[in-house]
Amino acid sequence: MTKGFQQLARYNRWANAKLYEAALKMPEERYRAATGVFFRSLHGTLNHLLVADRIWLRRLTGTGDDPRRLDAILFEDRFRLATARAAEDERMVAVVDGYDARALDSLVTYQTLSGQPQEQVLAEVLQHVFNHQAHHRGQAHACISIAGEEPPALDLLLFQRGLPAPDLAALASAG
Repeated sequence: MTKGFQQLARYNRWANAKLYEAALKMPEERYRAATGVFFRSLHGTLNHLLVADRIWLRRLTGTGDDPRRLDAILFEDRFRLATARAAEDERMVAVVDGYDARALDSLVTYQTLSGQPQEQVLAEVLQHVFNHQAHHRGQAHACISIAGEEPPALDLLLFQRGLPAPDLAALASAG
């Protein structure tokens, strides 16, 4: 099971880089346009994905930023958002790489944003985290398409076949 989660962490990093490559090329007005998705726009959706990962990584490690709202806009500038995304993806890979089978079976105790105490098996938490990413990445993919741009292919199979991803940190610094 550890190798499966390690693969998902790397796939997550790969898919985010591909998604951001498309997002960073879009005209600003299309990037920010309301598209009818839950977090309103591509910009809102990409911020939400970063917010959620920061919340979960804080719960799992006790370190890192601790956003308090799921709809928080952490970065107005999409290039700074991309830089933060790249760093968070590297952090996720490192955290998941540190888990062994015993850790994955352990209980994680945390509080929801409303302060409710929760306890759940780590493997289940990670399943949620990666499923949540895929869900909202799908919405972001739709935002790109709705805006009239070409969305990237994000299939796990393409990652498994070794299709390269762009260097997200380099893309962000070029902006």
